[in-house]
Amino acid sequence: MTATPRGPGAPSTQQLFSQLAQSSNLRGRIFFTFFLLTLARLGIFIPLPGVDQARFSSFVANNPVVGFFDIFTGRGLSSLGVFALGILPYINASIIMQLLVPVFPKLEALQKDEGEQGRRQIAQYTRFLALGWAILQGGGLALYIQSSGFAVAPGPFFVIQTTLALVAGGIFVMWIGELLTEKGIGNGASLLIFLSIASSLPKVLGNTVALVQKDNSLLVGAVILALVFVGMIVGIVFVQEGTRRIPILSAKRQVGPRGTMNQQGTSYLPLRVNQGGVMPIIFASSLLILPATLATYANQPALSSFVNTYLSPTSWLHTVFYLVLILFFSYFYSTLVINPEDLAKNLKRMGSSIPGVRPGKATSDYVAKVMGRLTLIGAVFLGVVAVVPTAIEQATRISTFNGLGATSLLILVGVAIDTAKQVQTYMISQRYEGMVKKK
Repeated sequence: MTATPRGPGAPSTQQLFSQLAQSSNLRGRIFFTFFLLTLARLGIFIPLPGVDQARFSSFVANNPVVGFFDIFTGRGLSSLGVFALGILPYINASIIMQLLVPVFPKLEALQKDEGEQGRRQIAQYTRFLALGWAILQGGGLALYIQSSGFAVAPGPFFVIQTTLALVAGGIFVMWIGELLTEKGIGNGASLLIFLSIASSLPKVLGNTVALVQKDNSLLVGAVILALVFVGMIVGIVFVQEGTRRIPILSAKRQVGPRGTMNQQGTSYLPLRVNQGGVMPIIFASSLLILPATLATYANQPALSSFVNTYLSPTSWLHTVFYLVLILFFSYFYSTLVINPEDLAKNLKRMGSSIPGVRPGKATSDYVAKVMGRLTLIGAVFLGVVAVVPTAIEQATRISTFNGLGATSLLILVGVAIDTAKQVQTYMISQRYEGMVKKK
């Protein structure tokens, strides 16, 4: 396993800023991205009408499970803004759709055989599913607000208007995410989650500083926790950039007008250690939020007590489920990114092969074996990143991160790396297009 080196065509940092100053198209994309992210953030502070905001915010602050959910909405739940649902309905719909694609042959055919049109159709199905999920979440939250006495004027009209406002906000955020992906920089859904977590960090860090000032004995624990987070950042960057390069040999072929034989140089098939990037951790966290959501909406003391006791971010059962889900989604995403059978067929079609491995099934088995080992390493690392800092928080008695510090860190670093790569790739393509036009 090696860290991905900077390619020969990759611009330096100085060149990146120089091209950024010269490329009006890229500047436009970046400014458009910041505009949409600002718009998504402002919607958090537009309050829902007819709700006792102060009482509800106090309730969320004293509920660690709901606070865990609140971080993923950028404190939109505690403030009960029109964007309180955030991007979560779309994320949940994406999880369900990606699980359904391998199950139903028609959906799988749309994704693999219909090209861009098929992917657009699946995206449309995901939007409809996100709409249904937003109605379910919005309606449940409206009923919960009313049944818990947080509504100023309870009644059917309150439930309807609150549900409509929340659904409209959730769909609008989904639209912003798609615009970010299409016309901005980076993956829209990932950037919105990045924004939600980043906006929560100042309050979390402020609470940590206040806790240490109140109890000086926690200073050593805070320093240890900070060092662990620094080590996690280094490890995240290393694993996110780590690849296993499999050599690929191309057969001799005739080139040129005289049909001379040419032996192409050895190329490499780069297999990333963590094929899914931050998505396994995002999907696992989103699924673990569901029990807390159901307990909140059901307003059943027994169910709420069970969730708070056994499925809180600091419980051992939550940790076990978290690790299992991370492992599952890591393997699931690795199969989505690279299909060993399709890869073996493409190599055979191009007259290429892996040294010492026969073409066809032997190649697909070899690639699947390598991918399985790499995915296991990546999944174990993700599990360590998600669990170890939480255990240290408990040991140091610093619980201001609500058990989400490592998960937040992984998402922040992963999204930042992916977005920076996309900016770099876009600049390289712009530079090559400029060279072609000059010729």
